[in-house]
Amino acid sequence: MGGPDRPGRARGRPGSAAVITLLLGGARSGKSGLAERLLADAELVTVVVSGRATDPDMAARIAAHRARRPSSWATVEAGEDLPTRLAMVDGPVLVDSLGTWVSAFADLTPPVSDLIEVLRARRDLTVVVSEEVGLGVHPETPVGRRFRDVLGDLNREVADVADEVLLVVAGRVLPLARP
Repeated sequence: MGGPDRPGRARGRPGSAAVITLLLGGARSGKSGLAERLLADAELVTVVVSGRATDPDMAARIAAHRARRPSSWATVEAGEDLPTRLAMVDGPVLVDSLGTWVSAFADLTPPVSDLIEVLRARRDLTVVVSEEVGLGVHPETPVGRRFRDVLGDLNREVADVADEVLLVVAGRVLPLARP
């Protein structure tokens, strides 16, 4: 299995592509576009989305993301059921995004251990997109601070099981090393 730094995950062969890639970045940093480019050579990709169109702006963003993806890519709307829906997908997958998944829970308490278990079991190329919230302004409200803390903790847990973690800033990519 995975060894001391990645319990429960089988390592790929040396020199093989990453199985799980976590992309972190701020709003409009280019995370989703990079995720799509990382999967561009795969024919049948499943995009597992956690967000729902709650207003016209969100609907327009979702439509723009879908329009730029190949028509052969399937989309699964997971909402709160992200771990369950992801576990049912074989083949390459793009998960977009962890921030909208966290916000789908009124108490901001998603089942993180369920998601980590599913990610550890993945054997196919998996690209996970998440918002990096630790570099921004200190949230004014208790719920804002709770969201930042929950998503920050989730990002760290996903990074622990990821083969590769990339930070996307202004369309540029920085690989993040393990400590």
